[in-house]
Amino acid sequence: MALSLLVLLVPIVVLLGMYRFLGGESPTVVDPSTAYADARAARAFPVAEPAVPAGWQPVSSAFRRGDAGSVLRVGFRSPSGGTAQLVESNVSAGALLTAELGAGARDEGPAGLVGQEWRRYTATQGDRAYVLSQQDRTVIVMGRAADAELTQLATSLR
Repeated sequence: MALSLLVLLVPIVVLLGMYRFLGGESPTVVDPSTAYADARAARAFPVAEPAVPAGWQPVSSAFRRGDAGSVLRVGFRSPSGGTAQLVESNVSAGALLTAELGAGARDEGPAGLVGQEWRRYTATQGDRAYVLSQQDRTVIVMGRAADAELTQLATSLR
């Protein structure tokens, strides 16, 4: 019986080892350029694209149009392995903040980022978020990445 178990376990261990060695647990990197192009073509709001430094990996992207407005979403994996999401939209700021951060999100005041008037929030689920609310769009940078990485992503928007 022990020999039968060994015959079954050895191939499983070998396959698992190969999977991990060949990068099976690494995030899938995507090209977000199509989502950015779709958002620009829709002309619903001014689209800002981050000029992120090396080490950031885009892992998801989508542009959707709806009755309330359009939303561009790009998900990133930070250099330290944290997660971050960039959301740009022309949906009303209040509705977007409630949808993205939760009804219990706390506004913690000005973020002190250079150049624009970003505000810092703590989302209902504990994520940190930076929000830039302008007349024609709202930009949210949120996630569970280090605070320095989230501010890096926010300030890299061009």
